[in-house]
Amino acid sequence: MATNPSLTLSGKVAIITGASKGIGKASAVALARLGATVVINYSSDEQAAQDAVAEVKKLGTGEARSVRADTSTISGVQSLVKQTIDAYAKIDVLIANAGIMPMKDLEHTTEADFDRTFALNVKGPYFLAQAAAPHMSRGSHIIFTSTTLCAASTVMPGYLLYNSTKGAIEQMTRVMSKDLGRKGILVNAVAPGPTGTDLFFRGKSEEMLKTIAGFNPQGRIGTPEEIAETFVFLAQSTWVSGQVLRANGGMA
Repeated sequence: MATNPSLTLSGKVAIITGASKGIGKASAVALARLGATVVINYSSDEQAAQDAVAEVKKLGTGEARSVRADTSTISGVQSLVKQTIDAYAKIDVLIANAGIMPMKDLEHTTEADFDRTFALNVKGPYFLAQAAAPHMSRGSHIIFTSTTLCAASTVMPGYLLYNSTKGAIEQMTRVMSKDLGRKGILVNAVAPGPTGTDLFFRGKSEEMLKTIAGFNPQGRIGTPEEIAETFVFLAQSTWVSGQVLRANGGMA
C-alpha cells in the first residue's frame, strides 16, 4: 500500500482486535508501516498471530506484539487493555475489528446464535471502548467496524442477525462520538463492502463470487489492504468524528 511519507504514526500505540488475519492484519501492517506500535489481538490462532507480528517487525518501521483475549467477554476486554497499558502505558488508536457473520434469517436464529453474535460484534466493542477510554488522550481514535450492507439497497434475509449487530455499531459510533468527544477522543466506523478475506471466500462458489463482484461498478471485490487504507485515514484525522465511512468502491 502506498503511503504519504509526510504522514506518521510514530510513537502511537494501536490495539487491533481480530488482527491475526484479513482486514485486521492488513490494518496492523498499514499502521506499523507509518511507525505505530501495534497490539495484535487474536482469540485462537496463535500461529497466525505470530506470523502477523513477524510481518510487522520485518517492515522495520513499527513494533508489534500479540495478545490472546476473547473480546466477546468483559474479562477478555479488560485483559487486553491491561496488557497493553502494562507494556506501553497508553492507547492512541483502538480498532474494534473482531466479529462473526452467521447467516441467520428470523426463522433460523436461536437464542444462542443471537447471544454469541451480539457478544462479539456489539458487547465486546462497547466495553472495549469503555475500558480503553480512560487511557486515551485528546486526539486519540476509536474506530469500529460496520458493514456496507447497512446501506445497501438490497440485502438477503440471511444477513438479518449480522446486520442487526452492525446497526448497533453505527448508533454506538454516532452517540459515542458525542460522549467521548468531550474528552477529545474521535469515534468513527469503517463499513467495508465485500472484501477478499479467507472468511469471505469460504464456502462461496466461483459463480457466487462473480455475482457479488458484479454488484460493484468496478466489477470486483475489494482487498483487505484497501479497507486498511480507510482505517489509516481515520487514525490520522483530526476533525472527522461520528461518521461511518463506507469503503466499497461505489457499491452503495
